[in-house]
Amino acid sequence: MHLSPAHDAHPRTPGEEQFALAAEILAVLGDRTRLALLHALTAGESDVTTLTEACGAARPAVSQHLARLRLAGLVSTRKEGRRVIYALRDGHLRRLVDEALKVADHRLSDRPVHD
Repeated sequence: MHLSPAHDAHPRTPGEEQFALAAEILAVLGDRTRLALLHALTAGESDVTTLTEACGAARPAVSQHLARLRLAGLVSTRKEGRRVIYALRDGHLRRLVDEALKVADHRLSDRPVHD
């Protein structure tokens, strides 16, 4: 197994509070639709209609997932007229989503080919 160099390794040993919050964040990311929504937001701000089209889920489900992401502090919102615009909270989340998808890419490319 190949591990990438830990250039961005955590600078100190995390405490219980950091482990608990990190586990909470990863649990929120553990849903396919929420991960797809966050990935769509890596391209920039979006409204519910655009995000619904991007992730292919029903609009009520997308709204519920976005509410969960907002309550978890992973996305921010702002009003633009009657529309609510969603955005990623910070670049760390963008990198986390990107890394999760890279791990998935590696896992998929390492699968044995069956006839």
